[in-house]
Amino acid sequence: MRILVFSHKAEVREAIVNAIGRRPAADLERVDYVEVSGIADVLSEMDAGEVDLAILDGEAQPTGGIGLCRQLKSEITDCPPIVVSVRRKDDRWLATWSRADAVLVHPLDPLTAAETVADVLRARRVPAVNG
Repeated sequence: MRILVFSHKAEVREAIVNAIGRRPAADLERVDYVEVSGIADVLSEMDAGEVDLAILDGEAQPTGGIGLCRQLKSEITDCPPIVVSVRRKDDRWLATWSRADAVLVHPLDPLTAAETVADVLRARRVPAVNG
């Protein structure tokens, strides 16, 4: 599985990756991260269709992950799930407006972050059909 992590700050990307870890849950496979700092890189990666989940920094500059999430959800057919990270609990409503699949609040709690990402990845799975 491939997770895109977007922030203009390397330390925010690192905090997200460290909080979630390489295996968010025992029933999920290892994840690989692709870290990007610019909007063009996000759009390129998402358009390539190889991202299973995107985590966008809602505080990124000059374009934040909240508006970017809304754009991606509107423009990409069968858009992969997107998690938005915010600095304040009160900003959760903005992430909901952006059509995010889940929200992470800084400072990140590793257990909550990994569980949130695992839940979103599980919901994305396509069930096998016999016959």
